[in-house]
Amino acid sequence: MKKNLTRREFLQTSLGAGTAIALMWRIPELTPFPARGMKFGFVTYQWGRDWDLTTLIANLEKTGYYGVELRTGHAHKVETNLTAAQRAEVKKRFDDSPVKCLGYGSNFEYHSPDPAQLRKNIEQTKEYIILCHDIGATGIKVKPNYLPPEVPKEKTIAQIAASLNECGKFARDYGQLVRVEVHGTYTQEIPNIRAIFEQVTEKNVVMCWNSNDQDLLPPGLEANFNSVKKWFGDTVHVRELNVGNYPYQQLFDLFTEIDYDGWILLEARTEPADRIEAMKEQLTIFNQMIENSRKRKNNK
Repeated sequence: MKKNLTRREFLQTSLGAGTAIALMWRIPELTPFPARGMKFGFVTYQWGRDWDLTTLIANLEKTGYYGVELRTGHAHKVETNLTAAQRAEVKKRFDDSPVKCLGYGSNFEYHSPDPAQLRKNIEQTKEYIILCHDIGATGIKVKPNYLPPEVPKEKTIAQIAASLNECGKFARDYGQLVRVEVHGTYTQEIPNIRAIFEQVTEKNVVMCWNSNDQDLLPPGLEANFNSVKKWFGDTVHVRELNVGNYPYQQLFDLFTEIDYDGWILLEARTEPADRIEAMKEQLTIFNQMIENSRKRKNNK
């Protein structure tokens, strides 16, 4: 892979193989995700936490969710202790399904002032980057999670960015993205995540918008969105679209305006009586909101 790719070129390159697989699907009863435009997918976070891999893929097919971010510690048990043969089996299960394994949702973080703890997080990130490669995924999700008050903020921000750059260089050799979730005390505030990315040099280190209440702090959602949109990758996290006060319709309007064609991943956190029906409901709401956004854009 050539060096100095633009962020968009890297995304197109790393996602190209998945697109080729999508074009070869021969399952007429399923409607695969569109070639362009926002697509609705799934984070196993709460609603998929107790589904083994076979059940997970079956439920995603059943509900029309064709992209998934696997979360660590869950019943699907896709972890670094898998053998080469087991990794190949996971890859085959996704290759045989219209569901695309987007990657891994880790809890690795890089803010600790303890050098040994920081190094442990970086090295474990690399191990899971290899796992993502082996199972046919396209990236790993990591998070900046805190700004320790006993350390100057600028020092921690620089440390997080340097760690992301190291992980990004490693991931580049495996054709993987490092997706940085806008997450954590202080670090989920848009000015702080922007300060981190201003020191990120690796083009395959991208931002995963996380739909936090902090997005709405002054100067407001649109201004905050625009201040970091150049770093967006191919995934966005949302919670239930009909729960709470987050302005998801406005968010989708903003993504539609920039012709975003990545994955909007449902990271649900409620406890519905029937998760399958709840997933179908969320997909219906998503499709309506996207249609609203397109109509609004076309009528301008």
